[in-house]
Amino acid sequence: MPELFQRLFTLSETQILPLNEQAALGAVRPRERSQFAHLVRHYLERFFNHETASPDGDAKARLVLLAFAAGLPGLMVSVYLWPVYHPIRGWPPGHPSDGGPPPYWLQVNHHFFFALYSFVVMGIVSVFEWDLFFPDLLDVFVLTTLPIPSRRLFLARVSSIAVFLAGFLFDANILAPLVLPEAIDPPSLVRFLAGHLAAVALGGLFAATFVLALQGLLLAAFGERLFRKLGLLIQGVVISLLLLLLLLFPVLSGVVPALLKSGSVFVRCFPPFWFLGLYQRLMEGPAALPIYSQLARIAWIATAATACLAMLLYPLAYMRRVHQLVEGAGTRSGRKRIARSLHRLLHVTIARTPVRRAIHHFIGQTLLRVPRYRIYLVLYGGVGVAVVVSGILRLAAVHGQVHAAVSADGIRTAAGIVAFWVIAGLRTAFISSGNQRGGWVLRSIHGDPPEFPTALERLLATKIWVLLWAMAITFAALFLSRAIAPPELLTASAFAAQMLVAAAMCLLLTDIFFLPVTAVPFTGASTREEPNLALTLLKFFTFFPVVAVVPLASEPWIARRSWHFGLAVAAVAAAHLALCMRHRQVVRAHCNVPGLEEGEEDFPMKLGLRY
Repeated sequence: MPELFQRLFTLSETQILPLNEQAALGAVRPRERSQFAHLVRHYLERFFNHETASPDGDAKARLVLLAFAAGLPGLMVSVYLWPVYHPIRGWPPGHPSDGGPPPYWLQVNHHFFFALYSFVVMGIVSVFEWDLFFPDLLDVFVLTTLPIPSRRLFLARVSSIAVFLAGFLFDANILAPLVLPEAIDPPSLVRFLAGHLAAVALGGLFAATFVLALQGLLLAAFGERLFRKLGLLIQGVVISLLLLLLLLFPVLSGVVPALLKSGSVFVRCFPPFWFLGLYQRLMEGPAALPIYSQLARIAWIATAATACLAMLLYPLAYMRRVHQLVEGAGTRSGRKRIARSLHRLLHVTIARTPVRRAIHHFIGQTLLRVPRYRIYLVLYGGVGVAVVVSGILRLAAVHGQVHAAVSADGIRTAAGIVAFWVIAGLRTAFISSGNQRGGWVLRSIHGDPPEFPTALERLLATKIWVLLWAMAITFAALFLSRAIAPPELLTASAFAAQMLVAAAMCLLLTDIFFLPVTAVPFTGASTREEPNLALTLLKFFTFFPVVAVVPLASEPWIARRSWHFGLAVAAVAAAHLALCMRHRQVVRAHCNVPGLEEGEEDFPMKLGLRY
């Protein structure tokens, strides 16, 4: 036994054989996998390598990076909790500490974060892979023609979904338990680990199975056509709610004691509280509060019920999806009257030239048809809604009761936040490099690169399209916010200032985001360099606070004097003209670069060399 134990930690040396003996061994035969194993492997590859996750085909490394990135917040919070549970006596000055653990309810909020984080992450992952949980046209018309039983195809897909969700649940929550016991010094290590692992596992499982059951219900009850119409809206709502829960955690943590002590119906209907109750019940044992036992019981029952519902609905939705893919979707008899009227209005106003009409219709007919572009819109839209609501909503506990309030500063910053995320999402979709062949007609007519007037006309049409939608969504959010705005924001001068700031933010953000863009939407070629995710996030974290602060500082100043309004208009016009002139220079430099011939590489051109 000791020798066997030592072998586990001993590296075996490679045995060097003569060439004759190596030849006698024969060719190395790889291990043969069963047909079921090949199918599971294929479906897992589809989860990692598809255009929604990565248009450049390097999705496996990117999603593995995202999987580990999902586990980093829990790890970092665990590290930051160490000084909270191990304070230094007399530091900071003026706030002496007795060296004891933090208050009870502060510890509960720490546990609440991990349960909530697992719930949110697994829900977002399930929504992100929304289109891959069920077969598509390739699966139906390729795999079904092979000698593979239909039952085996179904079981392989179910197994791949289970492996994918279990793997991501493991990656998102495995790092924190490695540090937490040392950081918080729990009274009972076994009870603490049992509570933590059970809460994060059941919370993530409930969120994933809930999304899967919801998708199965929509497909089984309404069919493929209506599911496609409602799917984008439901994805956006789910993403917004999940991100809102995470962003509102600092607000929720302040009212957690009052809510749990009150035992209100909201506590029993709020899923993250279920898993917090499970966490505390397993950690504290019989000494836990009675509300924890009730919430823990709901957590077990709800997770089991949701998992059973997903298992019951998935086969029905699977069969209906396959049948409708084989039969095909019904064709439309004609275009709607409203769409025709809007197109006529578009042609006589902002899309008078054929180039502008082509770009406008090309964007409108492409944006919602590709799954990758839809998920971009869902993610950015969900983040924007969550940030706006978290900035406006305020919760406070007064005499054991929770009261909600509206922040005037949050409403002021809403216009800039909405415009920022709308324009950023559209730009991300437009410059995506997965569908660059879609513009072959434009390249054949205008050339690549086109002449300067044509290129400028195409890019101007793109910016106008983005500006119109950004202003429509921003103004809609502005009018909706008036229903909850405090009295100081309902005056004529304040509303005029909000309208001006909203229009200015849409105009200038469109100019800034599309300043370096020189390609027609959806037709940009992929770059050879790997995108730097850290640098991209740094740009967002640096630029986004400026967007939120500008409306907060400028709206009261504009509303104070009438001549302030005119001065603000002049400043916006000057900034717009300066950005337009800079954009013309960028487009002219792009058009002056000689186009590539067929089969020619772009590497010599990047060095300034031609042959």
